[in-house]
Amino acid sequence: MILNKMKYILGKKQYMTQVFDENGTVHPATVISAGPIVVTQIRSKEKDGYEAVQVGYGTTSGKRLTKAQKGHFGDKGFFQHAKEFRPKTSGGLDGVAVGNSIDVSVFSKGDMVSVAGVSKGKGFQGVVKRHGFKGGPRSHGQKHSEREPGSIGGGGRAGGRVIRGMRMAGRMGGDRIQIKNLTVLATDTEAQTLIVSGAVPGRRGTLLEIRG
Repeated sequence: MILNKMKYILGKKQYMTQVFDENGTVHPATVISAGPIVVTQIRSKEKDGYEAVQVGYGTTSGKRLTKAQKGHFGDKGFFQHAKEFRPKTSGGLDGVAVGNSIDVSVFSKGDMVSVAGVSKGKGFQGVVKRHGFKGGPRSHGQKHSEREPGSIGGGGRAGGRVIRGMRMAGRMGGDRIQIKNLTVLATDTEAQTLIVSGAVPGRRGTLLEIRG
């Protein structure tokens, strides 16, 4: 168990559900299978130039790791994922030691957390879906241009070239998204699950970083 006030854990998205509070109000919620995680390394300003704690999550076979990864984890176990969490203030890692195990008990009902993960990949999409363009009118002789982007240059803008950052069709999704100010609705230490209000990025099984 960590001894400082910094709260963090790794988990995997499970599914969405509904949770009723004491007043009977329903809240959309996401169930996350979180932890336990193990502290594998502590970064310091003197040695690394910044403060952070590195944790490992999800056990795996040693056959799936490189020699460098095996040597880094040492006798702490073999992990699928390794992530770093930086404290908000200097000295925020006081009381944390390599080998410490962290589970969902560090969070409690009512805590405000931020959840980060990789969003669902949607492939190559047009401007209507990707950027919310309105599209062209559905009348006056138009046949196949309802979802076209329209002009992308000319008119004396940038010398007739396509300006940098022009919103166009392209790959959509697969971005790292962070959702802030989510409320912890419930925790289950035995099942190692965390229920937070609202939606979080990714599909089922997406790796999530939860910070208090």
